[in-house]
Amino acid sequence: MKIDSPDKLNAWKEECLQKDAKLKKKVMVCFGPGCLAAGCREIYAKFEEILAERKLGDITLESFKKTGCHGLCEKGPLVVIEPEGIFYNRVRTSQVKDIVEKTLAKGEIIERLLYKNPKTKERVLKYHDIDFYKKQTRLALRNLGHIDPDNIEDYVMRDGYQSVAKVLTGMTPEEVIDEVKLSGIRGRGGGGFPAGRKWATCRGVESDVRYVICNGDEGDPGAFMDRSIMEGDPHSVLEGMIVASYAVGARDAYIYVREEYPLAVQHLYQAIDDAKEHGFLGENIMGTDFSLDIHISRGGGAFVCGESSALMKSVAGEVGEPRAKYIHSVVKGLWDKPTVLNNVETFANIPLIMNKGGDWFRSIGTEKSTGTKAFSLVGKVENTGLIEVPMGTTLREIIYDIGGGIKDGRKFKAVQTGGPSGGCLPEDKLDLPVDFDTLTKAGSMMGSGGMIVMDDHTCMVDVAKYFLKFLVDESCGKDVPCREGLYQLHKMVVKVTEGKASEADLQLMEHLSKYIIMGSLCGLGKSGPNPFLSTVRYFRDEYLAHIIDKKCPGGVCRDLIRFEINDKCTGCTACIAPCPVDAITGEKDKIHILDQEKCTKCGACYAVCQFDAIDII
Repeated sequence: MKIDSPDKLNAWKEECLQKDAKLKKKVMVCFGPGCLAAGCREIYAKFEEILAERKLGDITLESFKKTGCHGLCEKGPLVVIEPEGIFYNRVRTSQVKDIVEKTLAKGEIIERLLYKNPKTKERVLKYHDIDFYKKQTRLALRNLGHIDPDNIEDYVMRDGYQSVAKVLTGMTPEEVIDEVKLSGIRGRGGGGFPAGRKWATCRGVESDVRYVICNGDEGDPGAFMDRSIMEGDPHSVLEGMIVASYAVGARDAYIYVREEYPLAVQHLYQAIDDAKEHGFLGENIMGTDFSLDIHISRGGGAFVCGESSALMKSVAGEVGEPRAKYIHSVVKGLWDKPTVLNNVETFANIPLIMNKGGDWFRSIGTEKSTGTKAFSLVGKVENTGLIEVPMGTTLREIIYDIGGGIKDGRKFKAVQTGGPSGGCLPEDKLDLPVDFDTLTKAGSMMGSGGMIVMDDHTCMVDVAKYFLKFLVDESCGKDVPCREGLYQLHKMVVKVTEGKASEADLQLMEHLSKYIIMGSLCGLGKSGPNPFLSTVRYFRDEYLAHIIDKKCPGGVCRDLIRFEINDKCTGCTACIAPCPVDAITGEKDKIHILDQEKCTKCGACYAVCQFDAIDII
């Protein structure tokens, strides 16, 4: 069915809502990345098997949906039962029968499957009563967990393509751009450049051809916000791109997706086909004279291709290398034509801005960082997963209220934001509001939204070493300051972890960092020293401990630690088997002995000991 008018779209929406209302119950099975890894396919297949064997009255296979990521990845696989909002976590295939026979058939609650609050230890029945969800404001993630990404009717029921109808039939391109400017939305991909200004500049360039590109490359370790949106709500991305293309005058648009995101590619292709079938893409969209095709371009896994100019070269089939920044992509971008590039999350917000108005969006967040921001909250927190909060929310609120605090009751040490070239912030920065400018001033950055929490068992020098190694490996090598400078900086940080550096080396590393920033061509090099600069700024004592005392306070750097068995040892023998070099000996119920000559400091014994009987010296 082709939708060629707003009235036809509204009629279709009403038809979809009426059909949906006939479902007495809806069972949402999370098919996000975490739940897929934990076995949600098998759980869904088990539901299908049981329903094929027995009847449940009004409950049929139509009542079940494969949804995108619900966000609480730590507790997957997740099953949510509506309209009650019952939230079951860590569901196993063997428990599906109980869900069908007790909850779906009789309305009984299975206590052991309910979420347990990490602070109070109480079970929580309903989805929206869980602190993790209750304290979020989901805009870009609004549909995740609620719709089947492969079913366009699910999207239409939730105001899908209403902004396209509004824009194409009632607004000029200039009015669209003015509304985006009014919203104050800044690009969510890391740069934080005002989207409205970017669109206006592109439209103002004299050209017969313009392009719109969605950056779905997302190469930051620990980040999966864009992936989850593309997998769980692909139509919101397409809708935002259609609006942007109309505003700037583009007739072709591209989504650049990481090669490692095959499910996102699959769902985007399905969404594009469905959008074409119903008249939202292709020729004369919704009966107007505006036409647009959206294409998918798959990245080759290079981190540097997340940089705008390198990404555009990759889309064009060339080697993904950055070019000088004095050439602006809005003037000369893809194939040297004016190009607007925004990321997945930015485009997912555009339909809301068009439907509810720029003033509405601007009322959320802070004056200079409006709206919300999605983060992947990972590391040493109780509730890892995908979250979205208003700009200006503090790190403490995110980590302790939404994240549930530090795992195993350990002490917070640092949080790393902004991806591998972001920075690490210490405990006294927990009350910083999370927005573009505040994080940058503190020595970190927003980035695309990765947030890695670390406890007191973390070595900050080792953290800097890890991220610098990542950046060295991912540098395209085009310019010397980035290629050679980051290599040398990483080499010197390795010296620190080995206890071979001096205080003079520390000063040299700080000087080198400044020259790398000054001389690098693209953002990778200019922000590359951040892992070192932020850790040496806030954790200088740890660097000095490695250099002067030849000790690693975090107990991580092998050259500077040793393991010793203390008198808490019960002789349980648990540490003997995992030792790869047979360095531990002892009889049952007697204190064991660790041979320091044999010990490789792998930490296997420390990891399995349940009695705190192994010290890191």
